[in-house]
Amino acid sequence: MFNALVLFCLCFVPLIGVFGVETDVSAMEGGSFTLRTGLTEIQREDEIEWRFGSSRTRISRIASGNITTYNDEKFRDRLQLERHTGDLTVTNITNEHNGVYQLSIIIRNKKSTKLFAVNVYAPVPIPVIFSDTSQCALLAERSSRIFLCSVLNVSHVTLSWYKGNSLLSSISVPDLSISLSLPLEVEYQDKNTYSCVVNNPVSTQTKHLAIDQLCQILSDCDLCFDSPEAVIRLVVTGLISVAAVAAIVLLINDIRRFGGTQIIKR
Repeated sequence: MFNALVLFCLCFVPLIGVFGVETDVSAMEGGSFTLRTGLTEIQREDEIEWRFGSSRTRISRIASGNITTYNDEKFRDRLQLERHTGDLTVTNITNEHNGVYQLSIIIRNKKSTKLFAVNVYAPVPIPVIFSDTSQCALLAERSSRIFLCSVLNVSHVTLSWYKGNSLLSSISVPDLSISLSLPLEVEYQDKNTYSCVVNNPVSTQTKHLAIDQLCQILSDCDLCFDSPEAVIRLVVTGLISVAAVAAIVLLINDIRRFGGTQIIKR
């Protein structure tokens, strides 16, 4: 009985091949991806079939040397099936092409199946670095300043601060679309170069914060009302503006009065 069971397994396993083996594939929106069969040459009697999604919708097939592409709206004009290998390429991809692709291969009546998990990501935006001007009131008491690196409406990304090539801190977001901010405290006399990096599996964007940028950003403290010098500048600017407006009004009145006098004399 045992020998019969072993014989059955040895005969049956080659027929079903490898089932459920999953390969992860990452791709960017607007780009393309290729799923490979691992074959070098398909014979006329071999069959290749590609299906997509939880419903295993048939999208493309090679049988008897002929390629058939099925009418699925999300794949219209996007599928390329390589005749010799059966490799499937999907072009101009969108978020709709996320999901599991099933490959079935029948060679000499032996069937094998493989799964591909495709994840499509949007390109990441360039991060923005800014400083909270509410910290200006503390300049006299602090020897450092806090900067925030932010990205808006992102998912599947990691936001990180680097000092040179060394990672200082990072934060990640899952599949939910949210906004991220990561703080960095920098000493005023710091001569190092800092970088804020946002990345996902298919793209990366970097924003640098060098010492010259740091000094430029610190100049916005001139706008803080907690500084006496800033208040004086603000008052002087306001008085100059009021004087300029008053001079323009007087000039307009003089012009009107002069014009009226000329008309009466005629």
